[in-house]
Formats: sequence, C-alpha cells, structure tokens
Amino acid sequence: MEPRPSYLIVDGHSVIHAWPELRKLHVASAKRHLAREELLKRMRRLQDVTGERVVVVLDGTGSHVSEEREAAGVQIFYADPGTTADTVVERLAARHAATHRIRVASADGMVRDSVMASGAEWMSPDGLRSECERSDGELRTWIKRSGAS
Repeated sequence: MEPRPSYLIVDGHSVIHAWPELRKLHVASAKRHLAREELLKRMRRLQDVTGERVVVVLDGTGSHVSEEREAAGVQIFYADPGTTADTVVERLAARHAATHRIRVASADGMVRDSVMASGAEWMSPDGLRSECERSDGELRTWIKRSGAS
C-alpha cells in the first residue's frame, strides 16, 4: 500500500504574528510584504528538504479565494475579504484529511480544534519553527557532505 501524500497547511498570518522576526517586519506597513516573502522562503526550503507539500493560506484582498502555484513550489491560497484564512485552512483540512496526511500549523485554538476534529494533525508555530530549523540543519549537512560551498 502506498503512503498517503502528506501536506502541511500553514496559517500564514498566524505564524507571522507568532514568530518575532516576522511580526517585526509585518507591523511596519512598508515591510509587510517582506514578512510574507520570508515565511514563503522558509516554507520552500522546508518543502524541498522534507518532500512534504506545503500550502500557505493568507488573508487576501481580492473578491474571491484565489490560489497561486509556484512551479514545483509552495501552493498559496488567499482568502477573500468575506472569508478568513482560518476558514480556508479548516475547509482544506476537512476536505482532504480522509485521503491525505494533513498537518496544520496555526496558533489559533479554534483552528486547532477544528482541524483535529476533521482528522488532521496540528502543530504550533513553535513546532513549525523547530521543523524549519531541523530541515535547515539537514540542508547545511548535505551541502557540506557534497563539497559545495
């Protein structure tokens, strides 16, 4: 039996507000986009090292929920003004937890309860940070062993 595909759904702004270095960028409106870009950069590295597919959900400003797919990269959903990112996260987890391994990173307790009730796993932003640090360490080790500088 093949293992179920694994997805990590990241409640983007929840993580941005939980990680001090990203929160600092986010509160300065002129640098707000840098917080999102740094989060996405870290999620790309995590996906590249672990092979787990990463989906980042952010609050958006468009008239409907939209999606971006980077070539072989992170999938990004933007919630519309009438739908919160939390709702999109919860819907994705509920829709796919029966057929995929779904993990959700969020600081929101209601999101945690909802996704766990749907059969998905939950992790805190601190847990996500630890996974990012671990995967960055694995990447550095691989680079050293391969002789790249």
